Amino acid sequence: MKVTALIPAYNEAARIGETIAAVADIPGISQIVVIDDGSTDGTARVVQNYPVELIRLPYNQGKGEALNAGWQAYSADIYLLLDADLKSSAVHAVELLRPVLADEADMSIAAFGSYQSDSGVRMGFGIAKRFAGWGIRLLTGRELQSPLSGQRAVRREVLADCGGFASGFGVEVALTIGALRRGYRVVEIELPMTHRATGRGLAGFSHRGRQLWQIGKALYRAWRQC
Repeated sequence: MKVTALIPAYNEAARIGETIAAVADIPGISQIVVIDDGSTDGTARVVQNYPVELIRLPYNQGKGEALNAGWQAYSADIYLLLDADLKSSAVHAVELLRPVLADEADMSIAAFGSYQSDSGVRMGFGIAKRFAGWGIRLLTGRELQSPLSGQRAVRREVLADCGGFASGFGVEVALTIGALRRGYRVVEIELPMTHRATGRGLAGFSHRGRQLWQIGKALYRAWRQC
């Protein structure tokens, strides 16, 4: 089966190289596609040093649109979705592929442990995570440990059936609800992945405000489709 890794990236020049190197060490991946979502920090220049496919979007369009650009441009049986800031911990994504390749799941999700930050900086307060989990449980009856995890392996037919990726920060919530409602097998796998923390400063609060708003929109759209 053809496995394509999709890595959306926005201003991740400092981390994307180590992430790509770790993904390249995962056996069974046919190609790696990085979608540079309008970065202004030289992300594309770093990516060009690696034997991967690069899509450059002319301006920042958000994670969902970046992923849509990737999966629509490159056909595969299974897509491995990974954030650009995972660095060396991205290698653990091999465990996400195992149940999907073995036909034991249609989508696998990395469940992060208690310590997600790779720098020791405290993460946020968990409001967005709890809100997303509550909405998914309300609309599907399924409780997830990491409802906002963007680290996933998913079959192409799941994406096609769900109409691709939703826009913005609602992408994971919409995909989870869509897959569960359509009867696809979804599993969580706890993995020791780490990424960059947004922290609890002004920038972190701004990020979480936008995240909450877009999660709310994704849940509202899903509720309207009931």
